[in-house]
Amino acid sequence: MALARATGQHQLVVQTSFLGDTVLTTPLIAELATRGPVDVVVTPASAPLLARNPDIHELFVYDKRGADAGLSGFRRLAQRVRAPDAREGAPPAIAYLAQRSARSGALALAAGYTQRVGFEGSAGQTLYTARVPYREDRHHAERLWRLACPEQSDGETPRPKLFPGREERAAVDALLGAATDSRPLVALAPGSVWATKRWPGYAELAKRLAARYRLAIIGGSSDSSDAASIAEFSGAQGVVDGTASLTLLASAELIGRAKLLVTNDSAPQHLASAMGTPTITIFGPTVEAFGFGPLAPNSISLGLDALACRPCHHHGPPRCPLGHWRCMRELGVDAVAIAVDEVLSGC
Repeated sequence: MALARATGQHQLVVQTSFLGDTVLTTPLIAELATRGPVDVVVTPASAPLLARNPDIHELFVYDKRGADAGLSGFRRLAQRVRAPDAREGAPPAIAYLAQRSARSGALALAAGYTQRVGFEGSAGQTLYTARVPYREDRHHAERLWRLACPEQSDGETPRPKLFPGREERAAVDALLGAATDSRPLVALAPGSVWATKRWPGYAELAKRLAARYRLAIIGGSSDSSDAASIAEFSGAQGVVDGTASLTLLASAELIGRAKLLVTNDSAPQHLASAMGTPTITIFGPTVEAFGFGPLAPNSISLGLDALACRPCHHHGPPRCPLGHWRCMRELGVDAVAIAVDEVLSGC
């Protein structure tokens, strides 16, 4: 399938998956913006990440579990994102289904997009007019980008990008306070939606790093108690807690100011990829080969490769299927601390 570049072509991207998937969709959006206006459909949780993205013509929020629930909500959204009437001589509007669901395909069809591009093997593929191979051997940012460039030869994975603005910079300035601490800033992201992906060694790691680095803890409000425990156990002075006060885009700004991020396989890793911050990602039940590893230069992925039960789940199960959780328990603090020194020595 060849998708020719055409000035003025109207496009729709539907991405209603997780936060990280939204970040990894930004290279696709940037590519499409070179062809014409791009509208994007996202969840309420993900919308703040794209709020300042200059490549987006209009951002639509699909609250499928709230205000847009049910068939009536679906129909209202389809009317809101409806494809514009084709002008004489203009190319037809085209929809890109970044999420592999039947609902996304049905939305594009109901919205009048006569061209609908998605991945082979998707639940909604019968609703697509063009199907692109889902490359298991490529990073997900590239897989998504290839929806628009399916015939492009293999090359460097396109990096995502986020656009914190003045408001986010001011929030981080206020959180960091006066610049009296000259130690390099290292960010820690101990949380994850998936319980089995939360490495238990962050408090001990923070204690080891506290003398040499100023620490910032990244996450959502649900991570605030862990952040407080980590800060208390480490005994560190000047720990920056961004878990309760920062928006997603402000968290990206804080990560962008750090020399390094240590994180689980979760959304902060993708924020760091977008901000160019070197990252140490700790993989437990999942593996980097799934296509969701860090993309910033000088990044490292850690995991117990010799453990026969890894990977056990594509996202991370609520609990270890075998009951031992060795993939996280046996990944020692020493290994992570050595990786921290390795990355920072090259910065």
